[in-house]
Amino acid sequence: MPKSLLHKLGDNIRQHRLAKGLSQEKLAELTGLHRTYVGSVERGERNISLLNLARIATALDASLSDLVSGVEQ
Repeated sequence: MPKSLLHKLGDNIRQHRLAKGLSQEKLAELTGLHRTYVGSVERGERNISLLNLARIATALDASLSDLVSGVEQ
């Protein structure tokens, strides 16, 4: 069974975060989100809003398209 869209998106966010050398806690601090929320997004457990995705993209110096790249049905 292929990975769900949310899992793929979460993987992309995690890869960008790790490439920046950030912990989930630091990313949460930079975005104003809770660390547990960031973790659940990375695990594909949350249907993240566009606003929160934009906050994460900004904190990671990435574009929205960078984060959703390869996330298809």
